[in-house]
Parts: sequence; C-alpha cells; structure tokens
Amino acid sequence: MSGPAGASSPAGSTTRSGRAACVVFDADETLVDLRPAVTGALAAVLDEMRRWTPAAAEVSLADLEADWGAVFGALSAAPVQEIRRAALARSLARAGLDAHLDEFAALFFARRFALTRPFPDALPTLAALRSHHLLGFATNGNSRAERCGLAGEFEFELYAHENGLPKKPAPEFYAAVVAAAGLPAEHVVHVGDSPEHDVLAPQRAGLRAIWLNRGRLPRPPGLTPDAEVSTLAELPDVLARLETTKA
Repeated sequence: MSGPAGASSPAGSTTRSGRAACVVFDADETLVDLRPAVTGALAAVLDEMRRWTPAAAEVSLADLEADWGAVFGALSAAPVQEIRRAALARSLARAGLDAHLDEFAALFFARRFALTRPFPDALPTLAALRSHHLLGFATNGNSRAERCGLAGEFEFELYAHENGLPKKPAPEFYAAVVAAAGLPAEHVVHVGDSPEHDVLAPQRAGLRAIWLNRGRLPRPPGLTPDAEVSTLAELPDVLARLETTKA
C-alpha cells in the first residue's frame, strides 16, 4: 500500500448516507491503456531476440503474446511481474535464449512503462471528480500510478502483493480499499473493466460498483452493476445519479 490512506477528504466530499464519497479505480484497461504498451514492449523483445540469434526468425509476435496465456492459468495468483517473466522465459526458449531472461525482462519492462499512457478520458475525469470525491487507485497489476502518467492523482494507492495484500477478487483486497478510504464500504464506489474483479467481488464486500464497458459488450449473466458506462467521461453524471438515489 502506498499513499496517504488516512488523508482527509477533499473539499466538498461528504459521508452522509449513500453519498459516494470515495471512488476507487482499477488500473489496466480502466485508467491505463495497457494493450499498446505491452504489444510495443513485446515487439522490442522480439526485435532484440532476432538480433541475438537467427533462430528467432521463426518466432512471431503472436507467439510471444500466446506465451502469456500459456502460463497465466497456473500462475494467476502470483505477482504480475512473475507471470510476465515466466511468459518471457517461454518465449526465449523458442530461440534458445533461456539463459538471458534477466536482460530481456529488463528490456520488456523498460519499454512497457515508456509506452504506457492513460486513456484520453482518464485525467479529465479525475479532475472533474476530485473536488467532491476521494480518489483511490487499486490494482492487481504492476501499473504503478507514477509510471503511467498518473502521479499525484490519488489520495491512496493499493497494489496487490505489497505488504502481503492478496490479489482481487480476494475479500481482503476490498477490505484494504475500504480501510484506505477511511469510510464505510457503502460510501466507496469501485470502477473497473472486469466483471468479476471490479463489479461482483466489490459488491460482495459491500462496495458499490460501476462497470466500465468500453467495448459495449453484452452484460454477462448475473452481472448487476450499480451502473454501467462505456467511457470514464460518463462518471460524474452517473455518480451524481447514484448519490441521489442512495441519499
């Protein structure tokens, strides 16, 4: 955990019944446009592999992307950096470069963070919400706010695997969110793109949840978010309606 978890509310925040006094955001694919950064980082790894050995000529970017999925299932509870290293190890083995994992992992993470940007709607939305809400950042991934164009935007930041914090959807993760907010769970709204991690699990923990559905996908059976948006720009109006109906 980092950030001033016990910080006072910004001017205009309130904790009266039903008021969404704290809004907590997921990182990857919610605030952070991760996919282009990962693709660019993998492309840099592949280019470097091909410089090291002709054997990498037969390796494709699609192979490197598939290696993440191949290792994720067995390691899903592990830190994201560990999962990425396992995927890279599998990729390097395709070209006999297994012994050079540390060098290629360093290249991957350097490019991944250099290319990582917030979505265009992220910073304007945070600015619009700040005067009336505490803002939090809570992620399973390694998208640290200060390395993703989001430094100084949040009252608190929570990262899975720091201080023993388990990953979403563990109940302990959302308990830590509530503790960092310093408010009752019903005054905290979780916003994110994952139906399980960002809607169902927070709701089970007593938080309200807004599903960010950028792709306008059909709602999965059994998913009943407190609200659904397709862009972060919709949040100020949606939160105002939630606060009115819950007041």
